[in-house]
Amino acid sequence: MTTEAQRLMRESLQRVTIPGNHILFDLDSPCLAYVLLYTGSVRVVKPTFSGREILLYRLEPGDSCVLTASCLLGRTNYPARGVVESDLTAFVLSQPVFNRLMDTSAPFRALVFHHFADRIADLMQLVEEVAFGQVDQRLAAYLLERAPLLQTTHQQIADELGTVREVISRRLKQFEHHGLVQLARGQVRINDVQRLQQIAATLRDSGH
Repeated sequence: MTTEAQRLMRESLQRVTIPGNHILFDLDSPCLAYVLLYTGSVRVVKPTFSGREILLYRLEPGDSCVLTASCLLGRTNYPARGVVESDLTAFVLSQPVFNRLMDTSAPFRALVFHHFADRIADLMQLVEEVAFGQVDQRLAAYLLERAPLLQTTHQQIADELGTVREVISRRLKQFEHHGLVQLARGQVRINDVQRLQQIAATLRDSGH
């Protein structure tokens, strides 16, 4: 970055803190600032007409939100909701400063579009899994990512996989019957990583 761009960022960045379980941005709300996550995590979800939510992606420390950048560039409202999962610290740039840096700083543009490229790849994989992946395969992959113990509900898993609670509960009961997991209230403990990996591998190897 040029000296001028660095100075502008230093003078313009504002630090914000938001506690967990609060809304960072909501569906159809205006986008007013570019967010760079420092600590905490954010779950970005798309509410459906049926009242369910589909997990689009998570923001972790070091991430920026591509939906925010898209809305700032297109001057549109948010098409999704951002929910703070754990206490968040972030640095924000106002829309005028963001636009100025996009216009004048090639390194800043490269950073923004790099995040775009990474996230689009993730979203394409999500579309592929939702459209073509079997629930068993997607559930197995989800459990493995969070092994060995998940502190969550069947409803939360269903929301993140874009299905309904009854489907997840039925599949988890089947997994438990075959010794893959152990279920308790608000918990799923992984018992057989190897067999879950075999199930999840069919999602990756299906060719879809």
